[in-house]
Amino acid sequence: MEGIKAVVDQRGDPRPTAAAIGEMIRFFEGFPARFPAGSGSGDTRALPAIWTDRAGFEAANGNMLTQLRAFQVAANAGDQAAFAAAFQQTGATCGACHRPYRAPAR
Repeated sequence: MEGIKAVVDQRGDPRPTAAAIGEMIRFFEGFPARFPAGSGSGDTRALPAIWTDRAGFEAANGNMLTQLRAFQVAANAGDQAAFAAAFQQTGATCGACHRPYRAPAR
């Protein structure tokens, strides 16, 4: 997202970012599998809600996938305004998952 933010800030052509957004989509398609039952111990920022509210966690991940796909459409269209708006919404969607499921940095 940091590299993509530079394109937003500079009002650059968003089309080259579509591939990076595609990589993010592929990552989030398998994201819930990174947190199998019983994996919540050790040095992790994952909060217990990932396992106690699994349906909510998976729904938040689904929301992120939906938003990333919309973000990629905006990038491919080359519409800088739509791309910037999608960037903001993607960040908000990411944050909506971090708050209940990820502990703050130490």
